[in-house]
Amino acid sequence: MMKMNRRTLIKALAAAGATVPMISPLSARAMSSNDTSAPKVVVIGGGFGGATCAKYLKRFDKQIEVTLVEPKKTYMTCPGSNWYLAGLVDSDTITHNYSVLADKHDVNVIHQSVNAIDAQAKTVKLDNGDVLKYDRLVVSPGIDFKYEMIEGYSEAVIDQIPHAYQAGSQTEILYEQIRDMKPGGTFVIAPPPNPFRCPPGPYERVSMVASYFKKYNPTAKILVLDAKNKFSKMGLFVEGWKQEYGDMITWIGAMDGGTVKKVDVATKTVYSDYDTVQADVLNIIPPQKAGKLAFTAGLTDDSGWCPVNQETFESSIHRGIHVIGDASIAGKMPKSGHSASSQGKMCAAAIVSHFHNWAMPRPKNVNTCYSLVAEDYGISVAAVYEMKDGKIDMVPGAGGVSPSAGSVQQHKQEADYARGWYKSITADIWNS
Repeated sequence: MMKMNRRTLIKALAAAGATVPMISPLSARAMSSNDTSAPKVVVIGGGFGGATCAKYLKRFDKQIEVTLVEPKKTYMTCPGSNWYLAGLVDSDTITHNYSVLADKHDVNVIHQSVNAIDAQAKTVKLDNGDVLKYDRLVVSPGIDFKYEMIEGYSEAVIDQIPHAYQAGSQTEILYEQIRDMKPGGTFVIAPPPNPFRCPPGPYERVSMVASYFKKYNPTAKILVLDAKNKFSKMGLFVEGWKQEYGDMITWIGAMDGGTVKKVDVATKTVYSDYDTVQADVLNIIPPQKAGKLAFTAGLTDDSGWCPVNQETFESSIHRGIHVIGDASIAGKMPKSGHSASSQGKMCAAAIVSHFHNWAMPRPKNVNTCYSLVAEDYGISVAAVYEMKDGKIDMVPGAGGVSPSAGSVQQHKQEADYARGWYKSITADIWNS
């Protein structure tokens, strides 16, 4: 086995998809060089960020004892869940487990929920009463919702009016409601204000629901009541909607009164300055904040998200705890599965560098968001990021979006790339 040193770490990072153009000193105090005990890292959350971090900690340094705490034994991804709503993939395709992480990469996987984190004692207490000690802790808690921002909506009614923005049972509920909707009915979706998980996600959902309706309920209508005046890849989505679905989709932005203020659950009626509308299927995606664990652990600030050192993802509030994925404040990087996975790798590199007292590699990261407008109609946005003045910033002139008025062949290629991206990133995290 190749001896781990800083050079091999940089090579491993490059192989993982990051370029490392410059070096900076690691601010955190490293473990003593004569400490021969294996350091312990606990990772909480088995999504794109946490599962990636757990795997790459072991890839970068097999001597580290890595424990992944994730309550679910299987994980349905949000990326791909809109394709499932359209009937383009089955649920098995977008559902993964942790057997490869445990069996191949020697990650200790514990399927429990976390009861409490003690940052001073460096312990994690599980719901079953077990206590895990750590030298470094990684928290990837995902998102939670500000239900109170919409009158009449609450967590208690999400099985009637699903948000389906945490894939799993919510996705299944929306899937069935779409199929049970009466002919010629109205599907109303209310996307949230910024910032939120996967900026193109609600609009790919609109596209995929329209794709299903085009085949099985062609007189149905979709009304998008948006809390924003613009959205990710807006021009490309609108162009595709007109081309593929005619007048099926109506989008109303915040400036025209699109922000939903109140919901009547019993009648599926939404109230906004635009209109009062009764839906046949109603999909409310509330404003968002960091996952509940981030709040109970005291990792959030007044924004409702987690401030971090954006180079190492170490919490700005609690030393020794790293926060990655959607919950973190990560500069210009969007809250996406690709971003979370990239952050997981960099967090792993930061922790390994800390344990060995190495200078932390500083990478350029790439985020790519693919979306399907129709089964064979894909669009994308990509950007390259680097550290600038202590924050993650976009590299000017790098990345870009799909061209407007693209050809049929271009859109089909992008759709193929979207499916290829999904297979590649999920294989890297859970299946290889």
